[in-house]
Formats: sequence, structure tokens, C-alpha cells
Amino acid sequence: MTCEISYEADTPLSIPYEEIIRRVVEGALDQEGCPYEAEVSVTLTSGDEVRKLNREFRGVDRTTDVLSFPMVEYARPADFDFLEEDDTSDCFNPETGELLLGDIVLSVEKIREQAEEYGHSLKRELAFLTAHSMLHLMGYDHMEEEERHLMEERQRLLMEALGIPRE
Repeated sequence: MTCEISYEADTPLSIPYEEIIRRVVEGALDQEGCPYEAEVSVTLTSGDEVRKLNREFRGVDRTTDVLSFPMVEYARPADFDFLEEDDTSDCFNPETGELLLGDIVLSVEKIREQAEEYGHSLKRELAFLTAHSMLHLMGYDHMEEEERHLMEERQRLLMEALGIPRE
């Protein structure tokens, strides 16, 4: 697994964020049965930068806690079977053979704000947002009620498996 982590925010996050992110990424891949080594890019940045990206890519001019940019389009969440087809070769890194899952962009300000608002530790909030985004990278969504329930259940199971339940 390749998990590239960039820290671009001006203010430090005083927790072992790289360790937390890698643990959640690996846990999500295991939970969802990803049969491939995978590559994920994670950027921790400012709320202003997240807002710019949100406006540019989603047409929404406001900040948010996390943005997910999946590289694969799934017919069903975490259904990797179709990736063996010839026309999906662009889903894999030609140098490493790893599945290119996509990019995660996290707002450091929102991690702090939401941890305080929900009474969570910074670790728990970072882990939760990473888990949420990883599920998006594997085809989960929460636009429809049924999808939302499924995604929330997968998030809950992952957080429990990691030993980071809701506080």
C-alpha cells in the first residue's frame, strides 16, 4: 500500500496524524476486501484551500471538512471484480501495479472545530473523516437514504474495528 501524506496547513496538528491516517486507510482496504495493493494520496490543508477546491470541482462555494476524489467509478460499493477487465488499465499505477484509489483532502481547521463541537479527540475526528473519505474512494455514497445507512454502518464497523469508537 502506498499512502502519500502531505501536510500543507500553517497550523500544526499535535497528534501522530500520519500513523492515524495510514492505519485507517489500511483498515478500510481490509474491511472492504480490496484484493489489490492500493495507492491513496492524503492532503491536510487549510479551510480556505478546501473551499477553493470545493468551488472548483463541485461548484460549491463553501468550506467542508473533507473532499474525496475517487479515481475509480464503481457500479456497486467496494465491488472490485470489474477491475480485471482490459479497459480498466488506467486504474492501476503502471510503475507499481497498485490500484489508484484517489485523493483525500482534509481541512485541519474543520478537524479541530468538529472534534470540539462533537466532543471527540482530534485522533477520533481525523480517523472518522479519513474513514468516511476512504469509503467514498471505494464507491460508497450518502446521497440516497439507503446509501447513507449503508455507508454509516460501514464507517461504524471500521471505527470499531480500529478501536476508535464514538466517544
